[in-house]
Amino acid sequence: MNDSNIQDLPTIHPEIVRKSKEIGFTMPSDVYIGTLLKTLISSKTAGKFLELGTGIGLSLSWMVDGMDGDSKLITVDNDSELIAIAREYFQNDERVEIICEDGTRWIKDYDGDKFDLIFADAWPGKYSEIDEILNLVKVGGFYVIDDMTVQPNWPEGHDKNVDTLVSYLENRTDFNLTKMNWSTGLIIAVKK
Repeated sequence: MNDSNIQDLPTIHPEIVRKSKEIGFTMPSDVYIGTLLKTLISSKTAGKFLELGTGIGLSLSWMVDGMDGDSKLITVDNDSELIAIAREYFQNDERVEIICEDGTRWIKDYDGDKFDLIFADAWPGKYSEIDEILNLVKVGGFYVIDDMTVQPNWPEGHDKNVDTLVSYLENRTDFNLTKMNWSTGLIIAVKK
């Protein structure tokens, strides 16, 4: 098996990659997390999904590609320039709500239904507001995070943040989790 032979790229994906290079966006999600998100999302019919850290929309393209017609997705980022680009690509998809807001504030103010899958690719929901975000996962729902192995853009000392987060997740009794030394280092947790 060759896991790098990914055949099912979302149609919009090459254009978003091109745009990422054009603007010098240096924190794109890789195709491995994308294909995994698409697969997990495909398991939830009429699902409700949350992405924290829209970026330019690379992982969003995979998530949208895995959704059925009755699913809904909220994606949140605080960078108005990146959100403007993501809106260009996804504004016509009524299943997607793109929000430009501080993730911490959004998490604290959110008062809606729980989610079938949360992909936390930003500080809020991953290293802060972790209890609040895990409370928003439905029973049987997924909490997915990446960048758990050393990345070239990590600031000095960030490995301690990762170690603390991993230990915290391992000690929760309301989630089963799998740590994967694949892609950029993934954790997939399912709420019991």
